[in-house]
Amino acid sequence: MTTASSADHPTRRDFLFVATGAAAAVGGAAALWPFISQMNPDASTIAAGAPIEVDLSPVAEGQDIKVFWRGKPIYISHRTKKQIDEARAVNVASLPDPQSDEARVKSGHEQWLVVIGICTHLGCIPIAHEGNYDGFFCPCHGSQYDSSGRIRQGPAPANLPVPPYQFVSDTKIQIG
Repeated sequence: MTTASSADHPTRRDFLFVATGAAAAVGGAAALWPFISQMNPDASTIAAGAPIEVDLSPVAEGQDIKVFWRGKPIYISHRTKKQIDEARAVNVASLPDPQSDEARVKSGHEQWLVVIGICTHLGCIPIAHEGNYDGFFCPCHGSQYDSSGRIRQGPAPANLPVPPYQFVSDTKIQIG
């Protein structure tokens, strides 16, 4: 008389053991998924800090546009030859925050100035193409920036900051 061992044929007990283990594994993964998923940043947070691309082709020479990146206004100026020449003719040592025009624009794209449009004095938003230097004028306390975004007059202690940006093509930039 021979008897069948559990090694030869799976028994009902073996099937229940495997099925219970598989159900426990799936249930554990389903319970962990929301905890791991909630550690990722929210979609609105990702969108707020994400780089933006700006098409420059509709911006005419001498015109400024304002876009928003990370909740900050960004001025993109298509400067004229006269504005570039005036910005480069300034004695850098005479500026309150010395910085050359070449250091504030991308090489080969000198006609484009990209600055964060927040006054460095108290955070007001300056007005483009205003003031004595054909740049930006802060209406709150009278700070004046030139066409390169450098402080020239008033209480602001520093130049308008230049955000991180790069040219994706000749007519498109990526900010951030």
